[in-house]
Amino acid sequence: MALFFTKELENRAKIGVWHVTETEEELRELSSIPTDEMEEISYIRSESLRRQRLAVRALLDKMFEDKVYLAHHDNGRPYIENNSICISITHTDNYVAVILDDNNEVGIDIESLGRDFSAVEKKALSEDEIDDLEDETRNLQLAIYWCAKEAVFKKISTYDVDFAEQIEIERFRPKDEGELEATFVHKDGYEEEFELEYMTFDNHVMVWTKGEE
Repeated sequence: MALFFTKELENRAKIGVWHVTETEEELRELSSIPTDEMEEISYIRSESLRRQRLAVRALLDKMFEDKVYLAHHDNGRPYIENNSICISITHTDNYVAVILDDNNEVGIDIESLGRDFSAVEKKALSEDEIDDLEDETRNLQLAIYWCAKEAVFKKISTYDVDFAEQIEIERFRPKDEGELEATFVHKDGYEEEFELEYMTFDNHVMVWTKGEE
């Protein structure tokens, strides 16, 4: 299906989403991939993960005029070797998404609402966040909580983060799209506040960090 949509954000950051419906062979034809990266992808045993990686590559080809070289820091944060733009990447079986920002580190996460998020409650939510859950929207709330915390985690890009204790999401009521407020508590007690946005589409939820203007 190729490019699903792009979204321009207020601070001129940009999100691109690709609907992964192509075969692996079709994605290889759509993607301009350096030899070393293609070799790395070929070692991935899961066909689904290979397709996701190839779809990310196809999406980057759509979002950049020139060929870009994707790499990762030791902590897993992706970066473009031949461009200073900040990037975050996320994927599911059916969609991959990328957020680009010229000036700010960013984070994005997408999840299928067909997934059971009950485990998230136990491992990633504080007692206050659990108290805010409502039965009729529980799975959607859990999905938004998880994506929001993952997006903050990707933006911060640090090791050994306790999602329940260190990433706090302010109370919200889930809608088709909306804004969230988050606080990251560093190990030394220093607190950073972040604003996020989210949207739902095709039984998926996607959350991303808002950069500064």
